[in-house]
Amino acid sequence: MPTLVARTTKQFAKVGTFIQIAAALCVLLSSTRCELLKAIPQRDLEWWERGIIYQIYPRSFKDSDGDGVGDLKGIVEKVGYLAKLGIKAVWISPIFKSPMADFGYDIADYRAIEQIFGTMQDLENLKDLLHENGLKLILDFVPNHTSDEHEWFKKSVSRQEPYTDYYVWQDAKVVNGRMFPPNNWLSDFGGSAWTWNEDRQQYFLHQFHPKQPDLNYRNPLVVQEMKDVLTFWMDRGVDGFRMDAVMTIFEDELLRDNPRSNNPDALPTDQQYLNPIYSRDQPETYDVIKEFRKLLDDYSAKTNTVRFMATEAYSNITQTMKYYGTEDEPGAHFTFNFLFITSLSQQSSARDFKRIIELWYSNLPIGKWSNWVIGNHDQRRVASRYGIDMLDGLHMMQMVLPGTSVSYMGDEIGMEDTFIRWDQTLDPPALNAGPERYLRFTRDPARTPFQWGTCTSGGFSKNKKTWLPVNPRYWTHNLETEKRNKRSHFKNYQKLVALKEAPVIQFGNLKVYALTKWVLVITRSLPGHPTIIVIANLGTEFENTANLSSIAKLPETIKLNICSVNCAYVPGIMLYTDKIHLRPKAAMVCSTQSGSSRQVNDIYADILSDFPEE
Repeated sequence: MPTLVARTTKQFAKVGTFIQIAAALCVLLSSTRCELLKAIPQRDLEWWERGIIYQIYPRSFKDSDGDGVGDLKGIVEKVGYLAKLGIKAVWISPIFKSPMADFGYDIADYRAIEQIFGTMQDLENLKDLLHENGLKLILDFVPNHTSDEHEWFKKSVSRQEPYTDYYVWQDAKVVNGRMFPPNNWLSDFGGSAWTWNEDRQQYFLHQFHPKQPDLNYRNPLVVQEMKDVLTFWMDRGVDGFRMDAVMTIFEDELLRDNPRSNNPDALPTDQQYLNPIYSRDQPETYDVIKEFRKLLDDYSAKTNTVRFMATEAYSNITQTMKYYGTEDEPGAHFTFNFLFITSLSQQSSARDFKRIIELWYSNLPIGKWSNWVIGNHDQRRVASRYGIDMLDGLHMMQMVLPGTSVSYMGDEIGMEDTFIRWDQTLDPPALNAGPERYLRFTRDPARTPFQWGTCTSGGFSKNKKTWLPVNPRYWTHNLETEKRNKRSHFKNYQKLVALKEAPVIQFGNLKVYALTKWVLVITRSLPGHPTIIVIANLGTEFENTANLSSIAKLPETIKLNICSVNCAYVPGIMLYTDKIHLRPKAAMVCSTQSGSSRQVNDIYADILSDFPEE
């Protein structure tokens, strides 16, 4: 069966040195006109550009010792699975020593491993095994704050030098003899962003949990401390870092009040009640990100091994792009693109998707690398936000669009949110919201254990009681079942991961069409290679005839290579471009069969056929 992608980089050599291909990334801004946006440089791609970064939330991936909490040894047990999945790197959420007020994002020691996850030797073993399997290790790095149990904070409270100004301290505002916080800033977790410390007789800033005091980056000693931490982990072979919540690293030096947001759904204690123009995305933030990048680049040059940095910032498109830095002073290798999370939903039309894709690429700085994120541990699962029927189509878009794809564990098998009762709730912002409003704020539903199989606790743990309950659907909805089914989300995900390595996906031109109100078409093309076409029905009604014949340079027929589990067709058939029928929410990946020689089709043989049973 003719197919589209080679399994290995070695096979790519048969079509010549694809790193010499200069291809343009462009977005079709109308149905008849394509504007060139950027060109990919003629260079080899780095490891972080070539495929998928896979996020593991360690508490929920695999429990090795039966305590109901995932750990590093559990991840070690599953490295074989990760390698076969075809990803390029594993990003692990925080595993450092922590009192777990925010499940690891409150760090008490940046140079020690939290015992619930294991030991430093366990991490070394994991790193070595990942590297043996050709995978990179990315650690979650939390630069904005520490735990209030960190030694720095304890010494800052007692004004021990040099730690006195390691955190953001401020005197109380006194009105009519009463003490109030310095300003009106609100925490992401609800309530004031300031907490009074009785010992120091001052307020300290915490943009998140009260047990997560903000570091003072106006103190150069703090910046150096964090650089030293990064170096510590690079010395131990860590390949990269995901920088958490960078938009809050700096705040307005004058501590001015934030204005009202006029959000009608927000209570006065909700973070959304204010527009955080003075507490987020300050100009100095971009400068410190550039400093971190320079540290990584210098280390990379010294060791001849690329170290990677991605930043997380839920900011507007202009502010988000600033985290990339400039050509002369680069910032993040890429900053996470959350537009499929923040700006689109299951109600979005094809025109909405087209507009958002264009928005990203039209704002992407020249020479910078793109990425697409559709899920993570802070958001409801993609299969729940969009509906399980749209999952395959979203993965098709994510994997075919130019740039790195970032996946959240479990999305490859279509895991959905787990309903967590109030009495089971653990997430701090949900607890702060109270029983009447907790469902609006909780992140627990997307953090439940991975569903490996049908045995106790879905194969996650031998313990029947896990830190969060396993989704009750694990009996029928799990990795084992997905592997057995002839057509499944998991098998489609594997095929798309393989497709990601094709030169046409890494270097090809991009065009996006809103064919009808609900039918979205994405094409990737490259001379000498089959054109890849994604066709997705985003609507809830049957699309009787989707006509692709108006799309330039498409032949009369195209081959169906991958189809969503709800698609009426089967892979391998030829489709007429002027009459394609699409079930509601169905999607497919097709290809033309053009190429510069028969050798092209030979190389693409067999990768997108059904994967063998294990």
